[in-house]
Amino acid sequence: MLGNGVAMNRCLASTLGLALAVATLTLQGCAVPQPYVAPTPTGSTVRPPVAPATTVGNEVAIRAISLLGAPYEWGGNGPTTFDCSGLVRFIHDQLGIFAPRTAAEQYSAATPVPLNDLEPGDLLFFRIKGRISHVAIYTGEGRFVHAPQTGRPVELRMLDDDFYRPRLAGAGRLF
Repeated sequence: MLGNGVAMNRCLASTLGLALAVATLTLQGCAVPQPYVAPTPTGSTVRPPVAPATTVGNEVAIRAISLLGAPYEWGGNGPTTFDCSGLVRFIHDQLGIFAPRTAAEQYSAATPVPLNDLEPGDLLFFRIKGRISHVAIYTGEGRFVHAPQTGRPVELRMLDDDFYRPRLAGAGRLF
């Protein structure tokens, strides 16, 4: 009987050891959560879309979009009224980024960005009446947010806009 008991204990220990190993391997597989991947009719899998990374530029663009409709006021630099450079300065200040006060000063301070390499949050500078006097925030997909003039609130425009496109002087980044 004693011999049989030892054999049973060894069998139980072996079974428990195997169960512990399986549990450990199973839990290790859970350490890195994997997104659900839906099977397609062909048997292949489709990965779910990945949200864009949060960048300073994306944050600048999102904050600009959140101010659509805010009233224009010459010299306005927030939090409720804006002129073009005041809008840029207000958003950058919220993020701890220094922005000069005027469009011309912002143009001088910005690191130039080729128009082919525009990213959300970049600044667009416009030459109106022969000088840099207007600035906007690029939001992606050919769009920008700006505070245009008295009587028109902060708005969204397209880069190919008939008025603004021929006046586009360049782009830059303050972050």
